[in-house]
Amino acid sequence: MSELFEDLGALKNGQWEERYLAFSPQERLFLYGRWQEGLEPAVGLTPKDRDQFQRLEHLFSEFRKSGSFTVPLELGLSSNFQDLDRISFSDWLRQQGFDSRLLYWYMNYACRDDYGALASDTSAWAGIHYFSARESEEKGPLTWPEGNGWITRRLLERVGENIRTTQMVHRITETRRGASVFAGETEFQGEFVIFAAPTFLAPYLLENFPRLRDFVYSPWLTANLTLDRYPESRGAEPSWDTVFLDSPTLGYVDAMHQSLRTHVDRTVWTFYWALAEGAPAQNRKVLLERDWAYWKEAILQDLERVHSDIRRCVSRIDIMRMGHAMIRPAAGSIFSEERRRLSRRNGRILFSNSDLSGISIFEEAQYHGVEAAQKVLRQLHG
Repeated sequence: MSELFEDLGALKNGQWEERYLAFSPQERLFLYGRWQEGLEPAVGLTPKDRDQFQRLEHLFSEFRKSGSFTVPLELGLSSNFQDLDRISFSDWLRQQGFDSRLLYWYMNYACRDDYGALASDTSAWAGIHYFSARESEEKGPLTWPEGNGWITRRLLERVGENIRTTQMVHRITETRRGASVFAGETEFQGEFVIFAAPTFLAPYLLENFPRLRDFVYSPWLTANLTLDRYPESRGAEPSWDTVFLDSPTLGYVDAMHQSLRTHVDRTVWTFYWALAEGAPAQNRKVLLERDWAYWKEAILQDLERVHSDIRRCVSRIDIMRMGHAMIRPAAGSIFSEERRRLSRRNGRILFSNSDLSGISIFEEAQYHGVEAAQKVLRQLHG
């Protein structure tokens, strides 16, 4: 990943370009009628709460030192902690004697944010990985006003002339000499195909491809809210990421937070809502059946609990419904033989989506893309 960002100009001589790191303050949490900086609850904690947060951080630190929790995941994966993949994260927390309400809220928030699932529906291994795979004081995150669209544009500057858009692929077949991709009335022939789309689509596109058992996907809703002015907000400077305690949503990110302008009056908030409670299939049905007016009202009602004048600030809301937004690392998925078989697959059709890790983060997608490309190069050139 460092090589990629050196190519894109975001990493120079081992140092991140400061304008691409999220400006401070990065995160704020609204709880008990007031703001705090950072997302880990620090207001209203009892001595018992503090003790449990400290004890849990010590456990995560020990897991970090083991070297088995890494990004990319495959580089550290070992059978030493395989038993953690057989139980849920919430069950593991209970086994360790944790019962703090604020601690459970924070663990659930982390799982909803990265996995679109509650801690009770997340593998304990994956829950621990969230906190143990990176240094606690790591610089970051990298962000741009247009999100990962910035990366997409940089890549298109290099390979855009080879991209074919507005052509829906409906079938992929292996041939004697390679593979064929059918889009509309056109057949594209190649020696190899790298299937970078979500892997759950493979049974619909590849002949005789079995249905997947261990790939569960979380439905999400995102919305871009155009604000003609910022709402009144007392007690905290606006942050890049804003979260509310006990909200079913994940809060919002301010797209103008990275702006270098001295005065910013209008902005866009990107609002995130992982439908984590209940079965994904049922939540997909809810996502599909309920219309823009329903979700608009649900979003504004959540926001106006904290921003009472939000309706007077918003001039436009664009909503995106994603039925299979990201892979959910349910218990058993990390050490799933099905997942590992697909990620190690050779042949004419190779897979490279982030879901091959059981965790949908950029680093995993980039890792599997590079791995697939290197497999093709080895087979082409020895």
